[in-house]
Parts: sequence; structure tokens; C-alpha cells
Amino acid sequence: MLILDPLLIIVLWLIRAYIWVIIIGVILSWLIAFNVVNSHNRFVFLVQDITNRLTEPAMRPIRGFLPNLGGIDISPIILILGLWFLEMVIVNLRISMLSAGPGL
Repeated sequence: MLILDPLLIIVLWLIRAYIWVIIIGVILSWLIAFNVVNSHNRFVFLVQDITNRLTEPAMRPIRGFLPNLGGIDISPIILILGLWFLEMVIVNLRISMLSAGPGL
């Protein structure tokens, strides 16, 4: 329990950071789609490339089983809901470990 608790905290932090990466990627894709920012800008391209490389492997399987909604991509929402569920499971596991005492 002494080693597992800090690991769970790190996993929770990584999940929360990944959710923010997804949100940044979605907002950036909207800004590029509505020509608010120019994707030819080096910094914008770099941020878009990083967010795509980080989020695309997780969203690609979700897009595979979702129906075609006519240009609306809800895979980020599904992924964020799944990550929130995973976060709740880890928090409940951590609470049960801490309430069980040092015997485990």
C-alpha cells in the first residue's frame, strides 16, 4: 500500500493531463476549421501535431464503432467519459485501500 498509493496518484494525474490534451486538441481543431488560427503557423502546426499524435491512437478505435453522424466527431466525448469512469474507479480503489488500514 505504501508504494501503490503514490503510483495511483501519478496515474490519476496522467489521466487528468490526458483529458486536457484531448480538450486542447478539440478546441484547436475547431479554431482551425473556422479559420480563426492558421495551421500553416509553425507553433499551431506543432501543437496540432502533438495533440493528434497523443490522442489519435485512443480515438481511432472509438471512431471505428461509432455510427457516421454527418461530420460530427463525438469520439473525444466518449474518450473523456471513459477516462472519467477510469478515474472514478481508481479513486474508489484508493479510498478503499486507505480505509482498510495498514494491514494490506
